[in-house]
Amino acid sequence: MPTIFTRIIDGEIPGHFVWTDDRCVAFLSINPVTDGHALVVPRDEVDHWIDLSPDLAAHLIEVARKVGAAQQRAFAPPRVGLEIAGFEVPHCHLHVLPIWGEDDLHLSRSARSVDPDRLAANAAAIRAALSELGLA
Repeated sequence: MPTIFTRIIDGEIPGHFVWTDDRCVAFLSINPVTDGHALVVPRDEVDHWIDLSPDLAAHLIEVARKVGAAQQRAFAPPRVGLEIAGFEVPHCHLHVLPIWGEDDLHLSRSARSVDPDRLAANAAAIRAALSELGLA
């Protein structure tokens, strides 16, 4: 049975994508801790990040770095955080999020719901920043 992330990647469930390539995607979390909170997800269903091939792990980190640079430009946080937890969905995913303090790294502070228009605007801001930075 495909994970919810595979269903988003395959278009069965809508997502606010900010990055797509042949190996991974990045889309906004529907339960963000901060505006612009994105998930970088491999297309392959790998449960635990330590089971990623070294090449795929490096690719995910590079995509997370690019998304993080765009978040920095779009939202102007003092830092962009990166977290890998993996308890919510059994499909590896990197949380990349604009942060204003260490409390913003606590996934337990995730919003329970967010206006879809706000998610769409945040995704558009990240895509625009990726383009402006020449990273798209």
